[in-house]
Amino acid sequence: MVRRWRERSHSLQGRLARITATGVALAVLVIGVGTYFTAQQSLYHQLDQELVEVASHASGPISTDVEGMGGLNASALQSANVTLILLRADGTVRRVQSMPATITPGPEELAIARTQQGSSVRSVVGQDDGVLYRVVAVPLQTESGNYAMVLARPLDPTRTTLSEIRNVVTIMGVVLIALAGLMGFYSGRQLTRPLKELSGAVKRVTETDELIPIGAYTEDELGELSRSFDTMMHSLASSRDRQRRLIADAGHELRTPLTSMRTNVELLVADEKTGMLPPGARAEILTDVAAQLGEFTSLVGDLVQLSRDDVVTPNPEPLNFATVVASAVERAKRRGPSLGFDVELEPLFIIGEPDTLERAVTNLLDNAVKFSPEHGTIHVRLAGEELRIWDEGPGVAEEDLDKIFDRFYRSNKARNTPGTGLGLSIVAHTMNAHGGTVAAGNQPGAGALFTVRLPAAPPEELAEYDD
Repeated sequence: MVRRWRERSHSLQGRLARITATGVALAVLVIGVGTYFTAQQSLYHQLDQELVEVASHASGPISTDVEGMGGLNASALQSANVTLILLRADGTVRRVQSMPATITPGPEELAIARTQQGSSVRSVVGQDDGVLYRVVAVPLQTESGNYAMVLARPLDPTRTTLSEIRNVVTIMGVVLIALAGLMGFYSGRQLTRPLKELSGAVKRVTETDELIPIGAYTEDELGELSRSFDTMMHSLASSRDRQRRLIADAGHELRTPLTSMRTNVELLVADEKTGMLPPGARAEILTDVAAQLGEFTSLVGDLVQLSRDDVVTPNPEPLNFATVVASAVERAKRRGPSLGFDVELEPLFIIGEPDTLERAVTNLLDNAVKFSPEHGTIHVRLAGEELRIWDEGPGVAEEDLDKIFDRFYRSNKARNTPGTGLGLSIVAHTMNAHGGTVAAGNQPGAGALFTVRLPAAPPEELAEYDD
């Protein structure tokens, strides 16, 4: 139990509760102290005003009858809970008959009697009873001389009121601090619940390797964090699924050339022992093995290219896409010496990786070379942010248009032609990595049409690379 309490106290939830309680405690302390002293000043000021009013009412009768104290007696003063003293400028003290000498005037009151200016207010302790009194002195002029009228009243009722205020403020402060701590603890539990769910999800992924999203969100920053985590889980799950499919598809595609090569090698080994092959067959088998090795090498290269899942190109740089296309066209001309190339290129400045872009364009041109008829023409147009490549071959069947960029997909027309089935997948991957798109279709009156769209780089972004 103690260990669990320590863990909670050191948790984010416990720290939030302590911070909330501390903040409320400081606020209560400031407000309570301010309230207490404000009430004290107000009560003292009210008491002083009452004593001054009593003095103003008594000054008239007393000024005409100093000897008789204006007819005031002890019972009248006691009923008003006031002690009255006349202090002459020479220090002589006059008291109402039968009134106890609880207080003795001091220098403050003597100064009022002599100067006849202003008033004095102070608190003193009674000589006989030890009671705290509030003492007010005001000037009084009579025919017999200058006096200070000194009035005193016990502070016990006022101090009792202040004590009650202090007790109420203290109790309310303790209650508010306790409530603030509970609210902070509850709020901390509510706020940290998404964090606990996120922590549990991360731990579950670590322990079970299951990419399960949280699925529950709040409308705040923590909810946004949960959404980001779920987005990451979906991305990882999608990436893992793509990897599994790539491995499965690659295994399927690699099995065919490996099986064929194994069969041919076994024939060559058997021929070494028995001489079973007819003249010329051995050379044909070796030629077939060499072709299969070339296909195998090309397939491995394409798989390596597709395994790169970079969203941003590794080494982006400012470039003219028209130069990249022109270089790819030159490579395609060497692969199709009997074909004609109709090329029109306008400048298109982008930020990208020239090698991967050139390979993607080369794949599109190789596809056009593969399906173009003898002495056909391949058309290349780059205008604005759009590159269009079409040939004069048979085109793409409508049922193949949605699948032509899938990995290892090969249409019925392409099954008997050389290739790995990954070239167009690499094109789509490269263009997506550069923020562009590629689409397949058919050119009216011609063959297959591939349209690439790449966004031009803003001038300020190009300027950053120049700097």
